Amino acid sequence: MKKIILLLALFLTACSSAPDQSGIVMPIILGEPTAYTHPSYPNAQVQLAAPNQSAGGIEVRMESVSMEGKSLNANVCFTLPDTSDWGILSASLTYAGTMTQDFGTTLASLQIPPSGGGTGLRCDILTFLVPPDADLSNAVIVIDAIGAIPSAEDYCSVYMPKIQQALMERGVGISLNCVDVNGMLTMQITGFPAEMTQQQAEEIVYSSDFYAIKGPWNFPFSLAQ
Repeated sequence: MKKIILLLALFLTACSSAPDQSGIVMPIILGEPTAYTHPSYPNAQVQLAAPNQSAGGIEVRMESVSMEGKSLNANVCFTLPDTSDWGILSASLTYAGTMTQDFGTTLASLQIPPSGGGTGLRCDILTFLVPPDADLSNAVIVIDAIGAIPSAEDYCSVYMPKIQQALMERGVGISLNCVDVNGMLTMQITGFPAEMTQQQAEEIVYSSDFYAIKGPWNFPFSLAQ
């Protein structure tokens, strides 16, 4: 019995004196990492000298243009002639001999025209992607057209009489009618000249000319990098 107690005591002494050889090192947290912005991605902003432009009965205002990384953003507001879903249909950016028509829009604010008459106001952020070293010292943004793309119901209730009248005035022998398709009135082309294809007739009838207001509205600016 004494031998068992002596061996147990020696074992416990050896364990308590053994060095810690786990090798685990706890990391030291210095704080949250911060985003790194490359110097070639500048930030700059300029106020336009002539922010207001008017054409086709629509006033467009572009107060400022800013460069954020690869995004050129323009704050654009334009008057709304009615309660339709108006937006920018066509726009371009020209700088240093380069023109781009690829753009995106983000709704910033919307004031619906009052029911008793008057105009509303829509403000968008118009965005073009450009190289971070683009020379924008002599650039211009042109908004070519705004429009309200009709829904299927709108074509029959609002646009078909206008389109048919315009086709008659142009001497284009295309006839239109609204027919019930699965319980919904849908505008269809019921006749067109023999020398015209169905596709050509559709391109004429569904042209943005019938639901767009054309400018242009020109906004030159100089943005130093």
